[in-house]
Amino acid sequence: MSGVLLRETLIFTIARLLEGVRMVAVGAASPIPAAGSMLRRALDESGHQVRLSVLGSVKHNFFTNGSAELFDAAGQGRLDAFFLGGGQIDGRANVNLVGVGGYPASTVRWPGSFGSAYLYFTVPKVILFREEHSPRVLVDQVDFVSAPGISPAGVYRPGGPVALLTSKALFHFDKDRPGFTLESVHPGHTAADIAEATGFAYECHGTPRQTLLPDAAELALLRGRVLDEIAETYPAFAADWRRDLATQAA
Repeated sequence: MSGVLLRETLIFTIARLLEGVRMVAVGAASPIPAAGSMLRRALDESGHQVRLSVLGSVKHNFFTNGSAELFDAAGQGRLDAFFLGGGQIDGRANVNLVGVGGYPASTVRWPGSFGSAYLYFTVPKVILFREEHSPRVLVDQVDFVSAPGISPAGVYRPGGPVALLTSKALFHFDKDRPGFTLESVHPGHTAADIAEATGFAYECHGTPRQTLLPDAAELALLRGRVLDEIAETYPAFAADWRRDLATQAA
């Protein structure tokens, strides 16, 4: 799969996962989730208007008090969807944002957990997104739990993970089992590829389908309105996207 096709497939998949969402927030340094949210907003204009907050954006952020207002909205039940990544993600949807190795003597350190656990507990639809799909990222058990994927019985928790999207596949998360199920593989990959690249166990029912691709109208929105909108917050990302489109057309 070409770079531009993969990028647009991931953006379109995120837009599909956000169907029915009223309010979505996207953290910093997340151009693909931001673009997917913008596509969802563009697709839904004939119905309800999706409210979108991209942290770090001036034009596409209705919060005026930064992260404090984001956390308030999540705690009040007003935020429907959010995105989390991680240096490690395991089969129970635990996320590690701290580092590799036994904490505090971690051999590799990452920026830290910030508000990940709080948002994981309060936002009903958390989409795990990590482009790298390898055994070093998708592990059997994370080295440090920044945000737990599930909670013990009796713990009030309206939020949690619903899906994991990578550069190779889309997984659905079942909190009752708990665990992931392979839902689809992106063009150019097979179920065997996914098994080899994934360090945790997951369910796969028969031959997984291919991830849906955007149609002509959706591509027009992606390469027009969405590309123009994402350039305000992520100019380098937009420039790379435009360059890849020009190369593809040549």
